[in-house]
Amino acid sequence: MEKKLIFLDIDGTLVDEKEKVAETAIYACQQARKNGHKIYLCTGRSKPEIFPHILAIGFDGIIGAGGGYIESDGKVLYHKKVSKQQVQHMVDYFNQQQIDFYLESNGGLFASHNLRPRLELLFYGQEGVKGESHPFMEALIFGEKNLYRDDVNKVCFLENPAIDFKKIKQEFDGEFEVIQCTVPAFGKNSGEMMVPGIHKATAIDFLLKHLKHPQNQTLAIGDGLNDLEMFAYCDIGIAVGTAHQELKARADFVTTAPSEDGLLHAFESYHLI
Repeated sequence: MEKKLIFLDIDGTLVDEKEKVAETAIYACQQARKNGHKIYLCTGRSKPEIFPHILAIGFDGIIGAGGGYIESDGKVLYHKKVSKQQVQHMVDYFNQQQIDFYLESNGGLFASHNLRPRLELLFYGQEGVKGESHPFMEALIFGEKNLYRDDVNKVCFLENPAIDFKKIKQEFDGEFEVIQCTVPAFGKNSGEMMVPGIHKATAIDFLLKHLKHPQNQTLAIGDGLNDLEMFAYCDIGIAVGTAHQELKARADFVTTAPSEDGLLHAFESYHLI
């Protein structure tokens, strides 16, 4: 059997909203690699958000920041950043519109001034009962006074129900690629912003050329709208059962939900394990 390159989304595909990975998903990934296939995380997250418990599963590399960062066998192959002028425009606009956000860089995740209480409510509920800490909260850097940074990969913003997503997209037309609701818990008018012309498929194409691996031996697994390009590019696209309907419509196969052994069923269905 030809060896596949597998591109695996993280949020809603590999991990759930509590950052948990199903044991069957860990088994599927590790067994597929034992069988000679290569697995690359392919995510909107920047590197500081790819937490140790995820990396401990074992992968051949990372496509991060929605395609703006590529790492293979521990070596950085590509890293594209947002200009400082663009970051300033975005920070000023979001503060004026009372939109909570965080800047993603390989040096850390820098939170807007009002983000902490918003996320504590989201992750810990009205009572604020924390119990087990959430790794995302641990990764964020709060209290940074100067957010006009020059090391930003991309930006994620939470919903302000009073501000329609289309208005945000129009504000940054031509300056950022703005993708809606990549983290459902952040609300339907939430999204992420990155350098135009860069997405998961452009990064996969770059990596395949570097590895000299055929495009017809690629497989993508995801759940969100930022997976559309990689589904169009890869030979096989698999949507998890909880995926966005538009992505399911583009998929070659729809597996079960991640909590219902979705990755295991997908890997078995395509004889990766």
